[in-house]
Amino acid sequence: MVAQDAGHNHEAGSYVAVSPAADVTDAGNASNEILEDLESGESGTADGTAGRPDRPAAADLELEGEIAADYIEGLLDVADLDGDIDMDVEGDRAVVSVVGATLDELVGRRGEVLEALQELTRLAVHQHTGNRTRMMLDVGGYRQRRRTELAEAGHNAAEEVRRTGQPKRLWPMNPFERKVVHDAVAAAGLRSESEGEEPDRRVVVLPVG
Repeated sequence: MVAQDAGHNHEAGSYVAVSPAADVTDAGNASNEILEDLESGESGTADGTAGRPDRPAAADLELEGEIAADYIEGLLDVADLDGDIDMDVEGDRAVVSVVGATLDELVGRRGEVLEALQELTRLAVHQHTGNRTRMMLDVGGYRQRRRTELAEAGHNAAEEVRRTGQPKRLWPMNPFERKVVHDAVAAAGLRSESEGEEPDRRVVVLPVG
């Protein structure tokens, strides 16, 4: 893991033609027209989407992390926010984490701002490398906390479906959240699928048989 001080100036905005000062929610939604949903776990099985591309080389993932870290650092500078940036590689994706005491505004009530920032950052990486990226952005440990909550929700839903024999439809979730629930349901020995269109796409836990 590489730590980076967010206090230095970098030309992060040169990677993509999106101003860091732009409305990140609108820009994040617009970026979905360019970058398909590449969150792991909705590929190949539960959502019936295509399988993953070839596993990227470690050097490529490290480069993605560096580009993403520079871009996020630029956003923090513009917003006058303090934070330390950690870069890592987990499996076949780069992970960039921002750690700081006053970063709630970069997450949003249900993580919607974080999702928009992640899409902006993926755009920056895509513009620089020409390749789609599955880079994940986390802020203040939000994703890890959310992963724990969602895993419990998936487990509880699976137990309810096992008890009642009836499908269980959960609330709308983003791709990251659906992935965690799909994994939890599979670990409980049941299967699940996603239905609906974004932003109202949700997980349905199915009974056996």
